[in-house]
Amino acid sequence: MGLWHVFYEDWQMECCGTPFSVGDEVSWPLLLLDADTVLGGGWHDQLTEVAGPVEDVGGVRMVREETGLPVALGADPDAEEDRRPEPGGRTRSAGLLSVERHGARWPEAGGLVRAVQVLTQTWAETAPGSRSYEPVAGERRLRPADRCPKWFGETEAERAGDGRGRRSRESGVVVTLEVPGTDSRLSHAVREARGIPRQGAGPGAETRGIPAADLMALLASLSTPRRRGRSGAAGWPTASGPLARGGPDEGR
Repeated sequence: MGLWHVFYEDWQMECCGTPFSVGDEVSWPLLLLDADTVLGGGWHDQLTEVAGPVEDVGGVRMVREETGLPVALGADPDAEEDRRPEPGGRTRSAGLLSVERHGARWPEAGGLVRAVQVLTQTWAETAPGSRSYEPVAGERRLRPADRCPKWFGETEAERAGDGRGRRSRESGVVVTLEVPGTDSRLSHAVREARGIPRQGAGPGAETRGIPAADLMALLASLSTPRRRGRSGAAGWPTASGPLARGGPDEGR
């Protein structure tokens, strides 16, 4: 069993998603996004690294992660060229796992919802009085919840010192999904936090014998908004930004 942080964006849920609770079995098509392009960047402890062979599935560029997780590779729509690794090669890529329910279809990842956190993002006007809002990088918070809402709220706009309107919006949820037959850095971090010896501890040991509420609290502590100068609880370096390397001869 591998634990994976997955971002389920508000509009994806409100459009055609089905609300779910902690303890539910779900199945989602997962897309690995460049974290710097999501809500202004500044993600850290929510990042995921996948490694494995690249394949084309019905026109979708995807990776069957080495421990079994099926993940599609997102492309930058503003880039002049497609920088994703070619099918037939291998890649080791880091980014933000997200649920994508629009467009093409590819194999889904099924598993058990172990934790849900509602993400509240700060948004600011692009210019005073513009009424056009953009996410403020790194200004977000997470709060634990038992269930993902269908509809997401926001606060009334307030005028900041620079004259721009600012508001807080619930912009989705961060879910911790436990997927059978996989393993992850997050799983290793949970084992370490629980004091489980590395030798002889296979996937699934990290969630065995721990009450659901205690596991949710532990997972919340390993998925926190980034703070400057702090190493990630799951072992990530302090520098942010996507990592993508590919090539037919690349090893693990």
